[in-house]
Amino acid sequence: MGKREIVSHPGAVAVVVETEKGFVLVRQYRKPLEEALWELPAGKLEQGEDPLSAAKRETYEETGYRPGRLDFLTCLYTSPGFADERIYLYSARELEKGKAHPDPDEFLEVGIFPRGELEALLYSGEIRDAKTVAGLLLYFATEPGGK
Repeated sequence: MGKREIVSHPGAVAVVVETEKGFVLVRQYRKPLEEALWELPAGKLEQGEDPLSAAKRETYEETGYRPGRLDFLTCLYTSPGFADERIYLYSARELEKGKAHPDPDEFLEVGIFPRGELEALLYSGEIRDAKTVAGLLLYFATEPGGK
């Protein structure tokens, strides 16, 4: 039997946030890639935290939008070859706009993209973050008017 290194991860959430003006993404620098990426609002689960609570918290902290309702989309394994991380994907509804409160070590740019522009970025490969690609494609395929 071979030796393996396994990364243990508390889990995470990511949220598809669609407002009347478009979809909300956050751009943040990712050191392993030496690049800033547009991504769904997302974050790690706190110790013992319910994914639904984390999705509400992360949506508000990163975007300033407080979701009145979150719908579960799916749960994915991000890198099952070396990590046990699960990421829970949600879509946000009944949004109330407020002010973003990112963590002190987060430097985020918030952007709102009309669906057509977002699809162009997605299908051209400019959006390469796996949770974002999966979340948007699933949302587009399953939401009313999404097909």
